[in-house]
Amino acid sequence: MPYLLLCVEFFIFIFSVLMLLLPSLTHFDLAVVEWLSLHRTVYLNTISITLSTLGGMPFVLFLTIIWCLHQTWYKKYRNVIFISLGLIGSIATVWLLKYIISRPRPPEMYHLVQNYGASFPSAHSAYAAALGCLAIYLSQKHPKRRLIWFCAFIWLLIMGISRIYLGVHFPSDVLAGWSISFIWITLLYLLYAKFSRAKQINF
Repeated sequence: MPYLLLCVEFFIFIFSVLMLLLPSLTHFDLAVVEWLSLHRTVYLNTISITLSTLGGMPFVLFLTIIWCLHQTWYKKYRNVIFISLGLIGSIATVWLLKYIISRPRPPEMYHLVQNYGASFPSAHSAYAAALGCLAIYLSQKHPKRRLIWFCAFIWLLIMGISRIYLGVHFPSDVLAGWSISFIWITLLYLLYAKFSRAKQINF
């Protein structure tokens, strides 16, 4: 599964970069933002604004700390390291790319929330994908893993869509945010799995 996921996410990341560079795809990027802005409702606005708060760095870090404390309680220290490196790496990569690429946000008339930093890639989408990807890899032997995977997928999906709905990101920003976290955490997981196997052989 990790290698297949890695290939898919590399393809998605390349496609998101093409959407950023090719005029025809860039036009489609903006058209999606415009279309969603025409289909807003008070109910959907409330949900999306709430998701914007829940998907921000403060709440994500809070969830991560609680998760790490839970893993520490059960003496799963390698999981704590994996979770911490996974999230920190995703955050660092996303903000580095924001700084390097410096893509402007969609026009301000579409914004429903205040935003910070450049548009590409979407940090909220990357954070959601990081938590989702970590949950997927760490729950592979869990009896309710299918439910966990489903919840993880729904979480990152609605978070990404909400960023476009709120008018603060293009679809390509969201695709890039998702793919960056999945690529980084999958590479980290492969290293983590290799280390675990080597340790078992030594013992």
